[in-house]
Amino acid sequence: MTDAAPVDEDPTPAEAPWARLHRDGLKVTALLMLGGAALGGVPALTGLASGSSWPIALAIVVPGAVLVIGVPVALDAVRLHVTRYRVTDTRVEMTTGLLFKRRRSLARERIRSVDLSAHPLQRVFGLVKVKVGTGESGSGAGSLSEQTLTLDSVDRAEADRLRAELLRRAGVEAEADAEQRLATWRLGWLRYAPLSFLTPLLSGVVVGALFQVADWFGRGGLPVEVTADLVERYGPWRVLGMGLVAVLLIGVVGSLAFQGEAWWGHRLDREPGGTLRVRRGLLNNRSLSLEEDRIRGVEIVEPLGVRLAGASRLDVVAIGLKAEQQNADLTTLVPAAPRPVISAAAEAVIGPIATELTAHPKAARTRRLRWAAAAVLVLAAIVAAVHLLWPIPGFWSAVIVLGASLTGAWAVWTAFDAYASLGHGLHRGYLVARRGSVRRSTVHLDRSGIIGWRLKQSVFQRRMGLMTLDATTAAGRGHYAAVDGEEHEILDFADAAVPDLLRPFLIREEPEE
Repeated sequence: MTDAAPVDEDPTPAEAPWARLHRDGLKVTALLMLGGAALGGVPALTGLASGSSWPIALAIVVPGAVLVIGVPVALDAVRLHVTRYRVTDTRVEMTTGLLFKRRRSLARERIRSVDLSAHPLQRVFGLVKVKVGTGESGSGAGSLSEQTLTLDSVDRAEADRLRAELLRRAGVEAEADAEQRLATWRLGWLRYAPLSFLTPLLSGVVVGALFQVADWFGRGGLPVEVTADLVERYGPWRVLGMGLVAVLLIGVVGSLAFQGEAWWGHRLDREPGGTLRVRRGLLNNRSLSLEEDRIRGVEIVEPLGVRLAGASRLDVVAIGLKAEQQNADLTTLVPAAPRPVISAAAEAVIGPIATELTAHPKAARTRRLRWAAAAVLVLAAIVAAVHLLWPIPGFWSAVIVLGASLTGAWAVWTAFDAYASLGHGLHRGYLVARRGSVRRSTVHLDRSGIIGWRLKQSVFQRRMGLMTLDATTAAGRGHYAAVDGEEHEILDFADAAVPDLLRPFLIREEPEE
């Protein structure tokens, strides 16, 4: 009888190898620093040369430029050399640090979002920044920033592989034809860009930049001198009109460029395995993948100008995407678009959203009108004080009175509009709350994601029988409010939305026999 051959035991699986960041990231850093040094060095060189000689100016500016470029490049070279990352069956890990090693590790089962971004220089070299998030937040050392892992300067193909691997779920076949398109950006949506509050802001930035450039060349008062000359030549009212038109055109062009660059090529897709993916950007490409299990609702946002044009924006309420802590547009699923498009995208994400909302009592309108009246009285007092204390030329007097009158009328109108916007209700498994005038928003919040209530009632609200109900959640902004509801009705509404959460604290009157 021969002995049976020994059976080899299963070999221990080899550990995943460590990978490096792409070395071309050093070229990107060098070019960025070179551009920054040129933008700051040329005006400085011109200013120094105008007050002394070119050799002295060069002797001052050139060493400074070398430091501005060399130090960041050297630091980035060290970062690229010491940084390693790998993806195992259970974790994604990264080590960095030269003198003091630092190791970061995230459990793959907790990863909920993968954000890919690439600015123009990174795209030239085929590089991407990968940001992996777990959707967890906290405070102090365990804040939201501690629950992300960022790999800066990864090859595009490697970044796509990482995104697919980190979001892959067991038993899901990632077939390309299984994607579902939920929304696609249209060029016509750019017409809503000038209607946002970004338009006047961009105008102010451009005007400030003109003063700064003039100051670089020692002519800081040049814009004022030009304006004064135009006033003498054409008169104040005509110059005021031309100035308003110029500022408006600057803001319109800037908002169109900003919106086009940010959202060009936007696509919202549902991928296999229950993942939403938002891709967008003309120069700076962005790709955010978000696990649907972490979504707790949507918010339809309607800035005033966009709303009057029949459009709105769709934001997501998701665990790990905090609007206050990250980029303002990171939570946006669909930019400003016609309402039917937004409604269709919202329904594709959470289901039917059409619902009748309960109107708020007229006391809420009275409260807003009182605030508007107070604003009008303050404006009138300021205008009167200005005219009594200082001699005001007729032109500027008319401008001040006209501005105050328009502002007062605006305050009264927004009071009525804000009241008309108020509403709340329950629809399927969602709490729906609407509020706001200048920025009207309607949130559809998953009732299963509500973890508590905050009841707020000021002295004035108590006298008018009003109450504000805040639904607290681990997603989005963390709380969403139904403002100035009738105090008894709003408590019943909260009890119906999440049974037993508030009931132990309610005192109900017993019916008389």
